[in-house]
Amino acid sequence: EKFIDIKCRMSGLKPQAVVLVATIRALKYHGGLAKDALNNEDLDALERGMVNLERHLTNITVHYGLPCIVSINHFTDDTDAEIDLLKSKVEAQGGVAVVAKHWADGGAGAEQLAKIVAETVDKKPGAHNYVYAETDSLWDKMSAIATKIYGAAGISANTKVRAEIEKLNKAYGSFPVCIA
Repeated sequence: EKFIDIKCRMSGLKPQAVVLVATIRALKYHGGLAKDALNNEDLDALERGMVNLERHLTNITVHYGLPCIVSINHFTDDTDAEIDLLKSKVEAQGGVAVVAKHWADGGAGAEQLAKIVAETVDKKPGAHNYVYAETDSLWDKMSAIATKIYGAAGISANTKVRAEIEKLNKAYGSFPVCIA
């Protein structure tokens, strides 16, 4: 999602929806489950691991103003209970979650996802917003990303770093910012 601002500004394109890809395995891992246990059903670990996905959903829908379709990249060990939990959590935040099995079924395994994306864009496309104004200084752009996207209270830097940013601002202030 951090590349949405940069790609849109540089290309002039404005997205109408976002497909956010997630796996139940990764969410369980984020929830503290050991790698050797990822094939086992663990709803508690899945729920704990949802925090990161929920933040991405908020950033996409609130800060960027775009509808979000979560593509659940299915693994054979994913259980119905885990899929149901993930779908319900996504839907509680106003998103849509779709199981994609393209790895097993080719194009047919992603057909439902494609239909939902097309319907979303046709019926209720998003009104893409930027996180900061193009005329903002580099410092203000970094501050907007840190506070809005990452939830920071603010940003700080010592005098030497601030001076360097001001120097860069003179030559590159009109450019988009990418924080990695």
